[in-house]
Parts: sequence; C-alpha cells; structure tokens
Amino acid sequence: MKKLFLLFAVAGLLACQNTAENLNITDETPTDTINMGMHPKWTQHAAIYEVNIRQHTPQGTINAFREKLPELKELGVNILWIMPIQPIGIEKRKGGLGSYYSIKDYTAVNPEFGTMEDFKRMVQAAHDVGFKVILDWVANHSAWDNVWMKDNPDWYTKKNGKIVAPVDDWSDVADLNYDNADMRRAMKNAMKFWVNETNIDGFRCDVAMMVPMDFWEDTRMALDSIKPVFMLAEAEGPEYHTKAFDMTYGWEFHHILNEVAKGEMDASHISGYLAKMDTTYPEGALRMYFTTNHDENSWNGTIFERMPNDYQAMYVLSSTLPNAIPLVYSGQEYGLNKRLAFFEKDTITGSDSTLFDFYKKVVTLKMNHPTLQNGQYQGDFQPLPMDTSAPRLYGYTREKDGQMILVLLNFSDEAGIFNLPEKGRKSWTSVLSGSEIVLSEKKTMSIPAHNYMLLKSN
Repeated sequence: MKKLFLLFAVAGLLACQNTAENLNITDETPTDTINMGMHPKWTQHAAIYEVNIRQHTPQGTINAFREKLPELKELGVNILWIMPIQPIGIEKRKGGLGSYYSIKDYTAVNPEFGTMEDFKRMVQAAHDVGFKVILDWVANHSAWDNVWMKDNPDWYTKKNGKIVAPVDDWSDVADLNYDNADMRRAMKNAMKFWVNETNIDGFRCDVAMMVPMDFWEDTRMALDSIKPVFMLAEAEGPEYHTKAFDMTYGWEFHHILNEVAKGEMDASHISGYLAKMDTTYPEGALRMYFTTNHDENSWNGTIFERMPNDYQAMYVLSSTLPNAIPLVYSGQEYGLNKRLAFFEKDTITGSDSTLFDFYKKVVTLKMNHPTLQNGQYQGDFQPLPMDTSAPRLYGYTREKDGQMILVLLNFSDEAGIFNLPEKGRKSWTSVLSGSEIVLSEKKTMSIPAHNYMLLKSN
C-alpha cells in the first residue's frame, strides 16, 4: 500500500532439472529449521506472482482470474500472492471503490469479486496445477465500518477518547489496539479461518512492522499447527526471521535499484547492500526482491518510468542473488505501462509477448537451476572484482555441483568490459537466446550500454 512509503516519511525513512517435483518435495515433507524460522520445503525453488483481482481482468472477479491460471503456469511462478479480497469499507472510503486494505469483514469475500465458494474453487484449481496461494492480510487496521467496530470499540486505538487512524493520511482506516487480548484472539482466529476453510498456504502480512512481533510469532505457531504455512512480512529486518516469517521485503535493495537506474548510485551500493545482508541477516533468510509491485506501480511509477533502460537487467539481478525470491506484479509480464488507479477500476493492459518470454525464461532459470535454490540448498555466490574505473558494471557467478551461472550487468551509458573469471572460461548457453557461447580462450567480454548477459554453463 501507499502507506509503507508514508510510514517511511513519518518515521524519517523508517542445466540440471533439480525442481521440487524431481526432489519429491510435497506438502507432507517436514519443514526445514533455519535458525528458529520454519520454511516450507516448496520454498526451495520459488517465484511469486502478485494478483490484483480487481484490475487483472475486465470483469475484475475471482472466476475471471481463475481462467488465467494456465497462463501463469506457463510463466513459471509457483506462489500466487492474492491482494485482499474481503469486503471494502464504505465509511470514509477513498475513491469510488476504496482501498483493498480497508477491510470491512475479515472472514468474508467482497461481492464485487465473487463469493467464498468462488475463492475456494480458485484455490483448489491453483493447487491442482502446482501453485501455492498466499492471501494478503491487513492486521494493523480495519475499515471504520468493520463488523468489529460497533460492538468492540475498545479493540481500536483511541486518543482523547476518539478512535484514530494509524497515520493521518490513512483516513479510510482505523488503528487496531494490540493491547486488547480479545482483539488479538479474534485476529488470529480470522487468519486460522482462511487456512481451515479455504486451504490457503500462508499470508503476505501488510505493514507487519506496525503490529507487535509477539502477535506474529504466536499466530505463526497457531497456523503451523493446522498446516505448514509461508509468511511474508511487508517489513525488513533480521528480527522478522527469528520465529514469525519466512521472507521479508527487500525495500532497501529496491530503492538502490531505482537510484542505480537513475545514475545516482553505482554498483558499489549493490555490493555494500549484499555485504550487509551477510552480516546482519540469519543464514537462509528469504528476501523478496522486485522491480515493481502494487505500491510502486500506483504511487511511484511503472518500471518504464523508474528504470527505463535497465528494467530487464534489474529483474535478472533480483532473480539470481542469494536467497532471492523474485516477484512479478499483475501485468508486468506483458509490459504494463500505466500507473493503475488504486481506488477505482482500471483494467491491466499490455500485450508484449517478447517481455512475457523474457520473464518466463528468467523465472524458469530461477525455478530449475540448482545454484538458484534457496536457503541451505543454494549455490556459492562470487562477485567479480569491481573495476573502480567502471563503477556502473556489476558481475558475479553462482555455482553448485559443477554447474555455474554467469551474470554480467552494465548500467552505464557506454559499452563495458568485464574481466571473466578463470574458472568460468568454457562453453556457455545464453539463457535468453538459447545460443551457445564459447569463452574458453576469452579473458574479457564487452557488454553494450544498459545491457546484460545471463549465461549458464554447459
């Protein structure tokens, strides 16, 4: 939501087919323990697709979206993040249709989108073709006319005797009071309801940093007692990976990508960020990296506005780093080239089949190459030596079991020369073109301005 960016302002910036199927990973496979966090085994290979039901089809319904499942299966993603589908509040509503994040009833479906049975059928259809489904969850606040409001006013935060919004600009929602044990219990039970009744596989937790950590930890245990779930926090920080969450947002990294694309940062900032991740985050902590999502698209611009020359290179980078789970937002795969209205119906447009092919190939590599597995299964990451005379070049290798990926990224306005690693001088295949490239005698490679090379060893 726009709220995350407002929060920052308020806070002062607050190949081997080694797939899950071949490894015989099922829902019944025990979860791994990484520190104290529990990762479902199917996150070993993972890529996420964010589903905006309202905007995804002209109909804007769950049933219409269900017809798109074969297309997303072809794209190669395996986790569907469904933006909130509950009824939207009317009191203090913004725009004609309101925000998805203004929840009127936590255990119902917005009739504009369909019915609970429609959602159950969609989840089952998604499971039938191999997807996992996580539901966006808004625990920090509700609509002003939420079903809880009339009978339980003490479930809300008050100042001077009046219920308040969590942030002034979020005038369409009321802040929930986590000092109230009954409210906490009701929120946890609502989350359990969706796992029990619809068999979803977890949650993306909206502005998770504004909800007490002990609530998330307690709720995670309760949900895992039903089935092993996957929890994504819209927050970042190592503390979220201790007990409650499998994955956090790579917000800082995303802002670095935007600044590099604008020419206001260079590749040393990428190296610095990754070094910080090594020293501050627990080993195996999953991070969601992205070039766009519903917030970025609506409030900060499309990828063509923010990174017009580098959006493909940035997606390659986001998909091939250690512990990275990349995101594709609704319409991104077809070149969505407009800022979607947040509070109105605004159907996704785009028909760029070339871009679909690009995302498909990168996601397929992420989902299938052994070195791009996550957590304890991932391969070695080795950055190429930085050339101080060419600070907008960035390259690295990923390797496991003798199989290697070579990534060369040029964010500059002129061709760049990369010194190739000794170990990698052999026969390669371009992931995008499929052509063979022999580097056995080459010591350098030239990459055109604002371009990249993504190779896998033969």
